Amino acid sequence: MSRRENGVAGQFYPAVCSEIEQYIVRFNTLLQENEFDPNTITLVPKAIIVPHAGYLYSGFTANIAFKTVAQKRSMVRRVVVIGPSHRVYVKGASVALYSQYTSPCGDLKIDLEGSNALMERFSFLRFQPDAHHEHSTEVQMPFVRHYFPEAEVVEVVYGDLEPHLLATLIDELLPEPKTLVVISTDLSHFHTQQEAKRLDSRCIEGMAQLELGLLEQGCEACGIIGVKAVVISANQAGFKSLVLDYHTSGDITGDKQSVVGYVSCLVG
Repeated sequence: MSRRENGVAGQFYPAVCSEIEQYIVRFNTLLQENEFDPNTITLVPKAIIVPHAGYLYSGFTANIAFKTVAQKRSMVRRVVVIGPSHRVYVKGASVALYSQYTSPCGDLKIDLEGSNALMERFSFLRFQPDAHHEHSTEVQMPFVRHYFPEAEVVEVVYGDLEPHLLATLIDELLPEPKTLVVISTDLSHFHTQQEAKRLDSRCIEGMAQLELGLLEQGCEACGIIGVKAVVISANQAGFKSLVLDYHTSGDITGDKQSVVGYVSCLVG
């Protein structure tokens, strides 16, 4: 049995399941204290945009999206996680052709048959093993394991790829009634808090309005290709969006001189 081994457990998120669960309990307690109720949201999410930093910094922002989907769509049985490559060059995109995805709270089954079918269907997809040591996709898996324990996963890591091509893949996934698409991105990096909020507001407005032009006006999201792709697909499908949360690392650490921005958004 081939396995996609985790590479950043103990760094971006805990390597011990009980500590991951403690994080999620804490995040959900904060939601309750802020009187956030997913049941008040009318949009039924087919895709989410979530951050991929360490749980200490961006976990709350990511969790609110996963929790909302779990409340609105209990029958999700496949989660396709799409994120940018940070470590290696990828021409097009790579889909993980393993059978299992390791996670501290129990392995997730990879939809290997579906992954192979996607690779046959889309010429920009291939299997590049070294692309699957990627944190932008891996940090989402403990959330998937917690909220959708019966779901199979597909991991897609992209590099040098046009957004409209990635959108053709997303176009095929969004109509599937039991599939959730997860787009992984952080926002601006290492600006002051004031400048980060200025830059990130362009990204957030582009997501909120599903407006590609706004995303091309200085948005510094590291996963901008994935964000643009899901916006293209959402417009094609006539979907709407809802931005749930925005924070910076400075809100956590108190250091406002060099921060990273994080956002979560529903699309459906």
